[in-house]
Amino acid sequence: MTLRAAGPAPAEDVWSCYAVPACWPTWSPQITAVRGAGERITPGMRGEVVSLFGVTADFVVESVDERRRRWVWRVALGPVRLRLHHAVFARPAGSASTLRIEGPAVALAAYAAPAQWALRRLVRGRGDVRGGKEEEQEHDVRQTD
Repeated sequence: MTLRAAGPAPAEDVWSCYAVPACWPTWSPQITAVRGAGERITPGMRGEVVSLFGVTADFVVESVDERRRRWVWRVALGPVRLRLHHAVFARPAGSASTLRIEGPAVALAAYAAPAQWALRRLVRGRGDVRGGKEEEQEHDVRQTD
């Protein structure tokens, strides 16, 4: 499944919000805290994210490309495993971000709406984290084992 959103936030600001785990709860409403992570994402970094309901999911960062503003991480919640590919692109009027998620179809379906909401908040910037219509969205659902 691939999600996309575009907004007025500069690409460097959007990338900084990805690259600093402590920033994740400010734009991703499904995350209330990040534990055990470093100050900035790095390959091999491990930690856990805490959801709205106190449920925790372990994660490990697989790769980070600061120059291209891309990173990949794996998240595990019980038997469910997701692999998330993030990218940020500069646009004349701000930025765009994509999120490609690999995992079981049921998990993808459950995660699509909160993930899209988070992407919209992220590219809107810190000054405007309200919900709203995204500029572009695509769902390409693929089930993986």
